[in-house]
Amino acid sequence: MIIRSFTKSQLYKHFITSNHIRLLSTVLPPAIPDLHSLLAEPDKTRKNLEDRNWSPQQDHDQLGEDVVSTLIRLREEEQRLKTELEQLRRRRNNISSSSASSSKRVDDDEQQDPRSLKQRISTLTKEHSSTQQHLTKLALSLPNFSHPSVPIGAEDQAIIVKQPPPQQLLDKDEARDHLHLLVRPSTKTQNKEWLNPPLSTLISSPRFPLLLNNAALLELAIVQYALSLVVGKGFQPVLVSDVVRTDVAERCGFSPREGGGSQIYFLSTADGEGSEGEEGEGEKLCLAGTAEIPLVSLSMGQTYSSTQLPILRVGFSHSFRAEAGARGRESRGLYRLHQFSKVEMVVVCEREESGAWLERLKDLQVEVLEGLGLPIRVLDMPTSELGASAARKYDIEAWMPGRGDWGELSSASNCTDYQSRRLGIRYRPSSPSTTTTTTTLPSSPSPSPSLKPPTTQKPLFAHTLNATAAAVPRIILALVENGAVLGEGGELVKVRLPRVLKRFWIGAEGDVEGVEWV
Repeated sequence: MIIRSFTKSQLYKHFITSNHIRLLSTVLPPAIPDLHSLLAEPDKTRKNLEDRNWSPQQDHDQLGEDVVSTLIRLREEEQRLKTELEQLRRRRNNISSSSASSSKRVDDDEQQDPRSLKQRISTLTKEHSSTQQHLTKLALSLPNFSHPSVPIGAEDQAIIVKQPPPQQLLDKDEARDHLHLLVRPSTKTQNKEWLNPPLSTLISSPRFPLLLNNAALLELAIVQYALSLVVGKGFQPVLVSDVVRTDVAERCGFSPREGGGSQIYFLSTADGEGSEGEEGEGEKLCLAGTAEIPLVSLSMGQTYSSTQLPILRVGFSHSFRAEAGARGRESRGLYRLHQFSKVEMVVVCEREESGAWLERLKDLQVEVLEGLGLPIRVLDMPTSELGASAARKYDIEAWMPGRGDWGELSSASNCTDYQSRRLGIRYRPSSPSTTTTTTTLPSSPSPSPSLKPPTTQKPLFAHTLNATAAAVPRIILALVENGAVLGEGGELVKVRLPRVLKRFWIGAEGDVEGVEWV
């Protein structure tokens, strides 16, 4: 097999796969906002922004008008310029045709100096391009439309979908605080320390974890447990890079927050300049806030047939959040970190199937967490708690007696076509009808679904979903605070851990010091 070599200046690279060579563009596909949905019912769009507590970015000059009015004005201006350009180009073509054929008659209104006509076309082309760019940028900055069933309001409006009976919950007990138990082990037992925040702060900075001894082994066991369960459901395992293009992160809905605070760690070189890709295209790089970003972006610029969907991926990575959240007792220790390990699931599917897939992902998350014996509750989150990309989101929380409160462990989001429009992910449906809702899913999802009718329709934007299979530090926190066995003086004697983790525990052939399998 002969493989062509390409220079770095070319726009395409060859990627060798197991059975063929794919030609992939190194240029990101154009992001296409849904202007029709945004402008067809302006009041509906305004209500959606209000419900989600959305505010415009500071760099948008809106001339004192609301963002929807700005969109309408820009759209009308873009259409006016487009129409005028088309008329001028037709006039130019008619003049050119008349010059080539002396017998062709030209109307009086088409008698215009070709040079001035060319200059006018050039000026209008620039105006149209600028207006179009402004329109697209503003439209892309808006959040997704919320699903009609999403409760409206702040966090306290969340609907409890599932929760354990109160008698299954341990009482609030500060003696069970995970930092109290794991940072300074009692001299009365042989337990080794699990955490060392002062040392991790010295090495890195606050909120970067340092897991020691059983904490390190517990993280590895949780990761393998979650991956084993999810891969067994038909998800393709992927190990992704922790570094992504900033543009790619923003297209997935991860943009810097208002007021100068950002959740993103941007990379820079020693001279302070932003990092660029190897090709030197000037692409800025950042640390990924979640494996969702590269997992979804694996489908970037692709057009699938319906027989290739759904695509199911699960990845393990480190996640980085520059703004770890509010300071205080409720967010200390392992609860809010700048860096943490996470197993993430992503689904790319047909539009009619995303609602059912959200339910399936939520059920899979419950299976993972209940398999660890954790007391959990499921919440249908309200509008103000939805990220920019999510149309609907479930949160799953665990009872943490040391904190004396419920704490979020995972979330599952249906992003509909928000990400696919920005990443160019399409598919060709198998039938003209795109309104039938699929409610029955295979018992074992597979990346290679059963045969479907031939694909002949115009490409549509796919729907994407994401769900956390395991946010490791918070699971460790919940396991320790619920499973700790305390001595008479409140010291940690041992931690009861679910037996399902034992087969993933390194060196667990015999007894594990400080651990009881239950």
